[in-house]
Formats: sequence, structure tokens, C-alpha cells
Amino acid sequence: MPQAASTSLPGCRVAGSPCPAIASSKNNGPVRAPAACSKSAARFEANTLIEYEFVVVRERGERLVYLAQPSGQPSAEFVSITASPSEVVFENAQHDFPQRVGYQRQGADLAAWVEGTRDGQTRRIDFHYRRAACPVD
Repeated sequence: MPQAASTSLPGCRVAGSPCPAIASSKNNGPVRAPAACSKSAARFEANTLIEYEFVVVRERGERLVYLAQPSGQPSAEFVSITASPSEVVFENAQHDFPQRVGYQRQGADLAAWVEGTRDGQTRRIDFHYRRAACPVD
């Protein structure tokens, strides 16, 4: 069975303060190609867009691929090294920072992190999301 077939995080989630709201896709089944899910995040100051990031997770063969397109930087691709019904970890050892991106289901909540080495120092940044009502389209 492909790693991607067992990974699913339906519903919407928002980041805890002070991060901006981030909604996941509203798919209700397992992750499937071509686009498993996508999200975008933006930061505004005084109604001016300061930065953004657009992410797409796709299935490629037996793996999931995390494609990140941050503002002002080249896009980066991370390939799953672990995928289960409760956790997925992506890695790109050649990326400046982070080298790993992970998500772990914790009940209805979601823990996420980025980690790796920057300037010779190992770093990890954690993000916590809670389930929220999905916006009505």
C-alpha cells in the first residue's frame, strides 16, 4: 500500500495565537493524487501583504511530496520519509532551513513543526492547530 493511502486530515484547523488562521483542505477521505490538499497563509500589516506561503501536498508514486512556495524565495520540495494515519514527516536534506516538516494528529488537533540545522545550530519550531468550523463557501 502506498504511504499516501493511509494519511487523512479532513476538516479545518486554525493556529493558536498569535499566528494567523490557516485552513486545511475540506477533503473527507484519504490523501489522493494529483492534489492531496493545499493551504495558504498570509501575514498583513496595516492592510498590506507582508509575506505569504502556498503549500500543496501531492502523491508521487509511493510517497507524498510537500511543495512549498514562500514569498520572496524559490519553491522547495520535501518528500515523505514517514507517513501513517497519525503522522507524516517530509524531508529535503539539501534545503537551507528547514530540512524537515512534520504533522502529527493529536485527537482533533494537529501539531506541526519545522526543524533542521541553520548556521550550525539545530533548530525546531512548533505550531499547534485546533479544529475549527470550516468557512461556508
